[in-house]
Amino acid sequence: MRATPVAAYGPDRGLEIVEGLTGEPALKGYHLLPSVRGDLLERLGRRDEARAEFERAASLTRNDRERMVLLERAAACGPE
Repeated sequence: MRATPVAAYGPDRGLEIVEGLTGEPALKGYHLLPSVRGDLLERLGRRDEARAEFERAASLTRNDRERMVLLERAAACGPE
């Protein structure tokens, strides 16, 4: 079976897929999951939720540069 790229269906479908992964124990504490979720939420115009996800991702990473980029993305979503 060949996987179809998520981009073919847009951010709504991508968010559905990511939501299905949030309960996976192996991904608990993995900073890229809320980062991807934040990106999809931002594309959907759900900026408050996107900001929260970027902030959550920043709190989970141990890499200073990644943390800085994620916090910049959170700030770009606008004020709380």
